[in-house]
Amino acid sequence: MTPMSTSRPYHHGDLRAALLASAERTLREKGAGALSLRELARDAGVSHAAPGRHFKDKQALLDALALDGYARMNQSLTAAAAPAGQSFQERMTALARAYLGFAVENPELLELMFARKHDPDSSARFAEAVDQSFGSLTRLIADAQEQGEIVPGDPERIGNVAAASLHGLAALIAGCALDAEETLAGLDDHVHLLLHGLKPRSP
Repeated sequence: MTPMSTSRPYHHGDLRAALLASAERTLREKGAGALSLRELARDAGVSHAAPGRHFKDKQALLDALALDGYARMNQSLTAAAAPAGQSFQERMTALARAYLGFAVENPELLELMFARKHDPDSSARFAEAVDQSFGSLTRLIADAQEQGEIVPGDPERIGNVAAASLHGLAALIAGCALDAEETLAGLDDHVHLLLHGLKPRSP
């Protein structure tokens, strides 16, 4: 019997994390089509059956990857929108930078997160994760409305416009239509344009 514990010190507590980390590397380098629970098991030095304790099939693995992505992104969005004492434009720019930063660093993962081909058993968790991601933006808008910084209206509808603009930038970067560094460098101007529109203003 091979002394696997001496060369591959995985146990039930960290095998799931190890499999997810390996799966994300494969996703980034080769795409979702290349993911295989058997290959991940081989890379982790465990039996082919071992990943089944954590993921019943490949779709469950993809769902777990997407949920982990949402958790990381939402943590960044919440932190970016939190600081008090800043103007709405400053907080909005920070949130936009957090979202685009995640999108630039994790384009394949973000695509998977938006694919939404999920196991029905995971649907409630995905709905909660999506609500949390939009919630950061909606709360920021509602707070700015209370402070009289922006126009009244449905915060969710206003948030959809802002989210569409930011996700559009992310999609253009992912499609190589925009340069990531240039886009991030010009994000202040983008947010200013988003908030103030195209209508001419007096100096």
